[in-house]
Amino acid sequence: MGKQSIDLNSDMGEGFGPWLIGDGVDEEIMPLISSANIATGFHAGDPNIMARTVQVAKETGVQVGAHPGFRDLAGFGRRHINETPQALVHDIIYQLGALREFARVANVTLQHVKPHGALYMHAASNEPLSRLLVETLRKTEPSLLLFCMQSSITYKIAQEYGQPVVREFYADRDYDRSGSIVFTRRVQRLDPQQVADKVVRACIDGKVRTVDGADIDIDFDSICIHSDTPGALSLIKVTREALQANGIRIEAPFSPSH
Repeated sequence: MGKQSIDLNSDMGEGFGPWLIGDGVDEEIMPLISSANIATGFHAGDPNIMARTVQVAKETGVQVGAHPGFRDLAGFGRRHINETPQALVHDIIYQLGALREFARVANVTLQHVKPHGALYMHAASNEPLSRLLVETLRKTEPSLLLFCMQSSITYKIAQEYGQPVVREFYADRDYDRSGSIVFTRRVQRLDPQQVADKVVRACIDGKVRTVDGADIDIDFDSICIHSDTPGALSLIKVTREALQANGIRIEAPFSPSH
């Protein structure tokens, strides 16, 4: 029995001042997704972009999440920064608080937090960072959904503490046999139909093909397509149409704590 509904998320607001990341089509992507991960200023984004992106999400009925990254505008948060877990959690809470205030101004409730890029991958394999992050969320936002991979340490620790989680499937990334994504700094242009077929198979059969040609089991609550992947708008459109054609609704995740 496949999935009857699924969340579709994308990273939004990843410009800075006059600069745009990717194809600059956030306002076209927003109505097609159900959850927006909004950049919070460290890897991309600034106060004006954050405020505008929250407003667009509100107008299109899309749930809002904070997308904190390493303090690395030049590298778009995709370079590892060697810092202590405490310093990184302080950075995450600082960024989370900034977006929460913009959401509050717009009368929008923050749905989730999802670390960005290299920080997401670092937390996925680093127990001290994941543990401190979850412990801190238990104190500040115990109902906030934490986006992560099922194969990650972050997921295991969130389960241990009872922090609500949303497990992600990456439509525009390759997987290895462990069920983890193969991290890349620059993604090539992908075929929209192949991406859509991959997503539909994962939703219906619970399988994904790895980089070395094996099939592995996969389970998830949300599909991510990055807005800076070349041709992202087409990838999201075709994937959304394929899901709907297979009777799968696009809906934001529900937290039992809300």
